[in-house]
Amino acid sequence: MTIDLDRIRQDTPSLADYAHLIASGASIMPDPVLNAVTNHLALEARLGGYEAHHAAADALDGIYPMVADFIGAKPREIALVENATVAWCLAFYSLDLKKGDRILTCQSEYAANYVAYLQRAKRDGIIIDVIPNDEYGAIDVAAAEEMISDRTALIAITWIPTNGGLVNPAAAIGDVAQRNNIPYLIDACQAVGQMPVSVTELKCDFLSATGRKFLRGPRGTGFLYVREALIETIEPVMIDYFAAPWVSKEQYQLRNDARRFENWENAYALRAGLGAAVAYAGDIGIHNIQARAWQLADLLRAKLKDVPGTEIKDLGSEQCAIISFTIEGLDPPAVVAALRKQKIHIGSSDPDSTRLDSDSRNLPVMLRAAPHYYNTEDELDHLVVALQKMKTE
Repeated sequence: MTIDLDRIRQDTPSLADYAHLIASGASIMPDPVLNAVTNHLALEARLGGYEAHHAAADALDGIYPMVADFIGAKPREIALVENATVAWCLAFYSLDLKKGDRILTCQSEYAANYVAYLQRAKRDGIIIDVIPNDEYGAIDVAAAEEMISDRTALIAITWIPTNGGLVNPAAAIGDVAQRNNIPYLIDACQAVGQMPVSVTELKCDFLSATGRKFLRGPRGTGFLYVREALIETIEPVMIDYFAAPWVSKEQYQLRNDARRFENWENAYALRAGLGAAVAYAGDIGIHNIQARAWQLADLLRAKLKDVPGTEIKDLGSEQCAIISFTIEGLDPPAVVAALRKQKIHIGSSDPDSTRLDSDSRNLPVMLRAAPHYYNTEDELDHLVVALQKMKTE
């Protein structure tokens, strides 16, 4: 199967107005996703929120098997939540980590995750161990195995960091975790929607993801995967009576599925959009999506070499559809603002988003572009020409 680019761009009419090259921040929803959201909102406006939920209950419940199938999981292993950070934190803060327990993480770990480690280090006395990189800048798998001790209580990594094209060897780290019987948490925020994801192949116990990035869902959506065997061994750090029905005066009973990590009130219109986004990606085919997005990213890396003073900052022997770069003499926020006026959308990445990596490589604020399968080669050319003009002005 090949990608029908004309149909995809017809499904996203706003792409005719500008070049959106920052799917790593928030992608553009296609019309089927937008329609799913607005249709449910219209139903709420007509019937009321509770009645609309009741009327659409079968479709809304059907989102769980859709998400599960998309990542090779079971429906009872999926919790739908507000965003990837909420999903990640629900898993991390629910783990019974004690003083002296050690966490293995990576140099490219995302800021929101690392500050959580620091908080529990301060509050609970856990110890953070950072796995060194290999010669290509990805996680050194052999070093990770050597760092494991009898106090290693968790391995938690970011699969694809926010600040560049690196793809960490998440499945290989899963092998290490499984061999040593250590819980394994993956931040897959930038992976889901741009590449195949199989929790079985990853051998992970927890995986967090968002809807708004490469999956092309609405903001305010995300999900958490919890491996079935662990669900009933973990009590969420927060519960309400949806997660844990009040069964008697002195007793509550946690649900026996991953929805014990959810709560009663949710934005069901946004959930409908998430389901539509998963369906849309599934219709195109995730392997087709990956092939085109990564091809465009490789092409953009090559084209950016024609801009004087450009330095590509991406690491890893395998690189995805995120490109980080600097251009000598140009200020990234100013470049982003100037491009926006020309209807070209890219972003920038601050050093504090991945502090360990930024400090180790002395990285400044960088420009960040992330083409997706809906982009065209002409749009890449427009970006490069615009950057060349800025360089000569």
